[in-house]
Amino acid sequence: MAVRNAHGLQRSRLTAALISALVLTTAGAAAAQDTQQTTPPAGSDKPTNIEGVVVTGSRIKRAEIEGPSPVTIISSAQIEKEGFTTVFDALETLTQNGGAVQNELNSAGGFTPNGSPVNLRGLGPGRTLLLINGRRAADYPFPYNGQSNFQNFGAIPAAAVDRIELLAGGASAIYGSDAVAGVVNVVLKTNYEGNTVKVRGGTTSEGGGDFGDIQWVGGKTGDNWSVTYAFEYFADEPMWAYQRDFMDSRRDNPFPGFLGNQPASTLRISRSTGGANSYFAPPAGTCAKFGGEYVDHTFRSQNTTTGVVTTLGQACGYYDDVGYQTIANGNRDLSAYVYGTYNLDNGIELWGSLQGYNSKSKLSGGVEFFNGPHIDGTGTFTTIFATNPGINTNVTLQRILTPQEVGGLEATMQKFNEKSIDLAVGARGTFGERFDWDFTLGRAEYRADRTRPRLDGSALTDWFFGPRLNTTGTPRYLINLDRFYTPLTPEQYRSMSSILKYEAESWVTQGSFVLSGDLFDLPAGPLGFAATLEGTQQGYDLKSPDGILPTNRTVYNLTGTNGGGDRDRYALGVEFSVPVLDSLKLSLSGRYDKYDDITNVDDARTWGAGLEWRPLESLLVRGNYATSFKAPDMHYVYNEGSGSFSNVLDTYRCLNAGLTPGQSGCTTTTYTYSMFATSQGEPSLEEEKGKSWSAGFVWDLGDSLSMSVDYYDIELEGAVTTLSSTYIIDNEGGCRTGLTRTRRPFPFASNSAFCQEILSRVTRTPAPGEPTDRVTNIRSGPVNQSLLHVAGIDAVVDYRMDTDRWGDFRWNLAYSHTLKSERQLVATDPVEKDWRDDPGNFDFRSRIRASMGWSKGDWTSNLFMIRYGSLPNWQETGRIAPYIVWNANVSKQITDKLELTLFVNNVFNKLHPEDRGFNSYPYFWRSFSPTGREISAQVEYKFN
Repeated sequence: MAVRNAHGLQRSRLTAALISALVLTTAGAAAAQDTQQTTPPAGSDKPTNIEGVVVTGSRIKRAEIEGPSPVTIISSAQIEKEGFTTVFDALETLTQNGGAVQNELNSAGGFTPNGSPVNLRGLGPGRTLLLINGRRAADYPFPYNGQSNFQNFGAIPAAAVDRIELLAGGASAIYGSDAVAGVVNVVLKTNYEGNTVKVRGGTTSEGGGDFGDIQWVGGKTGDNWSVTYAFEYFADEPMWAYQRDFMDSRRDNPFPGFLGNQPASTLRISRSTGGANSYFAPPAGTCAKFGGEYVDHTFRSQNTTTGVVTTLGQACGYYDDVGYQTIANGNRDLSAYVYGTYNLDNGIELWGSLQGYNSKSKLSGGVEFFNGPHIDGTGTFTTIFATNPGINTNVTLQRILTPQEVGGLEATMQKFNEKSIDLAVGARGTFGERFDWDFTLGRAEYRADRTRPRLDGSALTDWFFGPRLNTTGTPRYLINLDRFYTPLTPEQYRSMSSILKYEAESWVTQGSFVLSGDLFDLPAGPLGFAATLEGTQQGYDLKSPDGILPTNRTVYNLTGTNGGGDRDRYALGVEFSVPVLDSLKLSLSGRYDKYDDITNVDDARTWGAGLEWRPLESLLVRGNYATSFKAPDMHYVYNEGSGSFSNVLDTYRCLNAGLTPGQSGCTTTTYTYSMFATSQGEPSLEEEKGKSWSAGFVWDLGDSLSMSVDYYDIELEGAVTTLSSTYIIDNEGGCRTGLTRTRRPFPFASNSAFCQEILSRVTRTPAPGEPTDRVTNIRSGPVNQSLLHVAGIDAVVDYRMDTDRWGDFRWNLAYSHTLKSERQLVATDPVEKDWRDDPGNFDFRSRIRASMGWSKGDWTSNLFMIRYGSLPNWQETGRIAPYIVWNANVSKQITDKLELTLFVNNVFNKLHPEDRGFNSYPYFWRSFSPTGREISAQVEYKFN
């Protein structure tokens, strides 16, 4: 049976309609990896014939593409025709990718602001395995949120990609650890003939974001050899929040409350107890000194229970500080790829692959601020006793710097220099006329350097506060008010700051041997077989600046983490494809993984079973069950110590004072203040264990119409998570007082094992003049979470219509809907069975993507739509409307070699769905892009 690869797959009538739409549209549930290809025409995007395929989710070659598990494919032609410039842009629109992640909009101040994670099914970024031609990719060197490892889907060069295959479900029985939520296999180009050069450039209608992309793909084949190469240079400029009038100022807050849109109290000294006239007014004319950035403002507060408004006093306010941060990174990415084969006289084919990536990126988290003196090794004091005449009391203060003080916005930039290389060599052949074998050795490395400017704690304290006047209790300082109320010069800022440098690298060395073929014939057909032997060493090394480590803490209000380690893994897997009847086939798989590291994970055994039943030539009914596992991320194990700051309500203080958390009495800085949390590696962690199953059908309703519907169910036990500071402090308050936040009886006794563990995680020190001892450290750290469970439906419809008069049309519609989402933080908590509909869950419950293509003569066009389902509103009183974005493009074939294309992404300039209660910057949920309409043009030229 002949099948096709590259940009489409041809097979039996069962799936002919679905695959015919692949060139222009989103494919449904099919994917293929080619072998024994014939040579395509020069520079052609037409598919090529192959004799057999290896489907993602199995290593057995098969003539039928559809298997027991649904697999989605994105071809390189599809990525372009739907308007996307990068691979990650396309992956973001997959209907299965509904989980929230940190992105360029919201993570500029975080640990991984230049990484691009995928979160399939909302199970977490680290639970999707990235493969390059079936081999594991190296982890992103910086851990996600400073805690866990993940793989950077933004480092995949589009020019080298032939197609991307997605299996959304447990696949550890085939691929081992991490394949819990799914597997993304990036298949790179091979056996290319001719040369194709593409040049694309564009901009946004809202301003900023100019970009250019140059791709050159080529290749040559001979009688017994082939070479394929690809080069790409992509560059874009950063986008700033001030370039978007809906998020350039605090005045954009759609829900300011009765008091209106107040600015940030950017230059302020106030009594720590709050109350009427608690602000000490700055000298007259102070705000005007700061280049028009600050405004004079009389600040007020409102009691949320009684509605009473209190005048706090006058200070300098800042509306525009939020606009001085990037909302999309600036990049300069250069990538290269080469793949070659050589056939020996004895039938053995030798091959080699080399992929390189070099990226220089920059971004800004905005201007810095300070809110108190800093003592090295201890941290920042937000409450101090100011001994200045006219003040002489406990105070809190804040000062937000302006761009002019630091030397312009360029001086706020963080810069990344990332390099990765993936080298693989191998040989393949046949023996016994029944078996194929493939031997592969590979090495992948990923190195990243990061620099960022930051204030030094001791230098800042010396400049603004001078020496500490006491040694115990609330720190006492004589604030240098002249300096506090006077703008810095860029030279002064540089004298009290430094450029911090982070260095990180990760690597994976791997070897595998795969044997596949037909063992013998059964009455219903041959018994398919595949066996895999693998050996892998994986490691990483992370070095952060000494001044941000929890043990040092000399940099102002910033923390970080170090870590490093490696692990060895050996695996043996086997698969069988058993034809039971002419219409019924059984798939069986099993795998044994042996680990050698410092964790409690010694080995793991996983298995899977699937059924394919074809009662009609046009109908496939399928089902699959599989177990999966994930070894603890290495930074969860080898973390040498990390820290984080967050404003947390001191639940114990609030309850102990007879108050109820969440009500007005607990809203002052006495009860809510910045707490420092530390975490370190836990070698005692165990592997996460999962199970998943799916059932569905693929049905050809005619020669031009095909559809598939599949139900999925994924459950994960013992999932690793880091306990939040809020969770620990809430439960500490319950263990100490016997009350919950709503002042109901706490479910655990103070001497219970749960309470003893929670109490050991909180350190308090005496704080004279305050209600109770102050929290000075929270020990968080990773634990094996009890449960994650998600279930839902994936559906795909493909339709084609060919006409002589009006041209050829292709339609595709893909839909994913989450029916159930449950979680349990720790085993002592109840299972949150309604987590799917919880007002705090910002994963999308549904997604729809559609692609509509047309071609006639020299003209082609495509219309793409992505619909994001509703999300909870910010005030947790309901849900906001779904969100739809349209992309359109049109192409004209000028000559046989030259083609021009015009792209308009986000045709209607849709920015984000309205949520009139979203009063937290940027005033919309981070999953929505602020880019707006993007217009670009492309020239494509082909030559021999």
